[in-house]
Amino acid sequence: MNREEKTAAIAELKEVLLNAPFFYLADSSKLPVSKINQMRRMCFQKGISMQVAKNTLIQKALEDQPDSKGYKQLFEALHGPTTILISDNAKAPAILISDFRGKDERPMLKAAYIDGGIYLGDDQLAALKSLKSKEEMIGEVIGLLQSPMQTLLGQLKSGGEKLAGLVKALEERG
Repeated sequence: MNREEKTAAIAELKEVLLNAPFFYLADSSKLPVSKINQMRRMCFQKGISMQVAKNTLIQKALEDQPDSKGYKQLFEALHGPTTILISDNAKAPAILISDFRGKDERPMLKAAYIDGGIYLGDDQLAALKSLKSKEEMIGEVIGLLQSPMQTLLGQLKSGGEKLAGLVKALEERG
């Protein structure tokens, strides 16, 4: 790869990674080509972009960003072959890695960048799988907001039924 190609690759990686709110760095080395192709198909089906890149290019794409982004913490995970998984859903790549891996040890999670949060190491996979998506969080908030109103309506309805029962009982007596 000559200098111009490296510069173009760095620019492309920079654009992709900076526009992605969630991306994972994984090690899929030692997987046979058939397994890699199967993983690519699974990524395509789940809307996850999969790309293999050199660690130096990834680091150069991220290193001139402000410290507030926290990308510098990812640099310690940049060793060995690196596969980048990019998704609009924060936990989709974690679920894909876990489901694909099954009993094998690969692909192995090196690091994940989730809206400014950094998760380092394969032991973080369970935590990443349990993250709630934006839609799930909105659903929970709506449920919490509806709960008091439903309780109030239920009490009003039951109170009205009790009152109607009392009126009917008095009517039958009198």
